[in-house]
Amino acid sequence: MGDVAAKYPEDHEAQIFYALALAVAEDPADKTYADRLKAGAILENLFAEEPTHPGLAHYIIHAYDVPALAGRALVAARRYAEIAPDAPHALHMPSHTFTRLGYWQESIDSNVAAAAAARRQGQTAEELHASDYETYAYLQTAQDGAAARIVSSLPEIASRFDPKAVLIGAGPPAAGYFALAAIPARYALERQDWQQAEQLALRETPFPYADAITWFARGLGAARLGHDAAANEAATALQRIKDRLLQANETYWARQVEIQASAVEAWSALAAGRKEEALRQMESAAELEDGTEKSAVTPGPLSPARELLGDLLLQINEPGKALEQFEATLRKEPRRFRSLYGAAHAAQLSGSSDASQRYFRELLSVCAHSDKPARAELQEAQRSVSKK
Repeated sequence: MGDVAAKYPEDHEAQIFYALALAVAEDPADKTYADRLKAGAILENLFAEEPTHPGLAHYIIHAYDVPALAGRALVAARRYAEIAPDAPHALHMPSHTFTRLGYWQESIDSNVAAAAAARRQGQTAEELHASDYETYAYLQTAQDGAAARIVSSLPEIASRFDPKAVLIGAGPPAAGYFALAAIPARYALERQDWQQAEQLALRETPFPYADAITWFARGLGAARLGHDAAANEAATALQRIKDRLLQANETYWARQVEIQASAVEAWSALAAGRKEEALRQMESAAELEDGTEKSAVTPGPLSPARELLGDLLLQINEPGKALEQFEATLRKEPRRFRSLYGAAHAAQLSGSSDASQRYFRELLSVCAHSDKPARAELQEAQRSVSKK
């Protein structure tokens, strides 16, 4: 594509597809984001000349779909749905940017419209993909009832999902399978319903990394309940999936599953009283996750590794170190419910009253439209703030 773009410098489409190729083929371990920045510069220059070009808006969002760069995509994100108001994927794509910035209501609005448009047009994989992003945003704002309605709707949507049908939308079958696994797993883990997580139904799909989602949630749930055998079964299943992905040369997804396996093993070790091993495993998972980036198929990890490390440090009475991990997560995943609460709680336990109040107030702001009665964490936040 670089050769094509060089040979035809006046051809905008050649430049656009070269930029897309740069963004798609980047090394996820490159934290300078050199290729993404190069792609974004090409696309933004062309967008200034062609402000109603849907491909430009779309690819700018993809080029900047990492925490450090997401703010650069806001103009394109807010313009894209206006450019192509009947295209489900165009309605959904702004939520990639909104998610990276923690703009939860804007993400919800985007995906409500996208899922409805996809349903009208029979684009079921696209509908599921939008629903996953929508569920994630609802859970960050503690609108659990709305998230539960999406979970309840999955059997009906799944009944319309035909992965062998001719693809008429942007959402591939993999996105549909991923969402079917991720939505119920998120619903259990974000609310810390460990029993529900452990009991998630297993499905085998053509995409092992989608199957790993369920094993990860089951494993964490089992470990948090002290069910060693079930947690070890999940960790073993995840290691096997990692090996299958490596054999298939799916190195990116193998790394993601390795992170999940390490997290389950860490919490299983903690439940068994092996604190040093647990800490070592969870630190390893966090370092692995630092060296990669999320896929466009997901709004974010089911449970960020550094957030899980913060939770683990709280369990072993290290609130000061836990606070550092929650703050590190928030730099990457801003306005995330579990990290905001974790930071507030850790700061409170470590005697940092001002920091605790700041995080509790931000949590209450993020959850201004939460369900009533509110989650226990929000009730705690309200009590803490009311005392000041």
